[in-house]
Amino acid sequence: MTELKVPIIGYMNSPYREKFGIPRQPNLVQVESYIEMVEPYNDLLAFEGINEFSHLWLIWQFHDNKNQQDSHNFRPQVRPPRLGGNKKMGVFATRSMYRPAPMGLSVVQLKEVKKVGKSVRVYVTGSDLLNGTPILDIKPYIQYSDAVVAAKSGYAQHEPERMRVIWSESAEQQKQELIQVQNLDDRIVSELEQVLSLDPRPAYQNDAARIYKMNFAHLDVSFSVGLGNITVVDIVQL
Repeated sequence: MTELKVPIIGYMNSPYREKFGIPRQPNLVQVESYIEMVEPYNDLLAFEGINEFSHLWLIWQFHDNKNQQDSHNFRPQVRPPRLGGNKKMGVFATRSMYRPAPMGLSVVQLKEVKKVGKSVRVYVTGSDLLNGTPILDIKPYIQYSDAVVAAKSGYAQHEPERMRVIWSESAEQQKQELIQVQNLDDRIVSELEQVLSLDPRPAYQNDAARIYKMNFAHLDVSFSVGLGNITVVDIVQL
């Protein structure tokens, strides 16, 4: 079997510090992140003309899978989280991370490309990539050909419903202290609330008494889930 080797052109710097909590699709949460380009791809000439495009395709690697698949251990079916983790679908009918080629594809909005010291950074919003994700390629998004308005999307035809995010009294005090004393950016708080509103729990978990923990942008967040609500019960800066 012929193998294809591709270079890593950069690494994603993202507020998603663990897989738990990452939205299941791009652009559901408008987080800000950036790609740190590596040599020899950290050349501004490689990005000449890119500012004429509003969105980009990112091709990247599922690098943090515990059980990477190979041709000798191919699983033809997986259990999509969108279906509750109970129903099997063909791997090629899903965006599962466990697939023959561990590569992902995401559309993000371009903010800017700029040089920071000797580094070149590509700033984007809407990424669904784990911090440290290897980037394999960047391509411009072409609106007239890439956007198919009448496309059918099977079990993922509609955006998931969002839950209301509320803060317990103690968590609200912790948040205000982080903002006022430790200069926590309001943007990070807004992004965190967007992530929580999508209910980051696995679809098979539904325990109202359980306290869940999530690491987001150097914040350790604890929350519970009630009927239509996500309640932040604790938040500390790591």
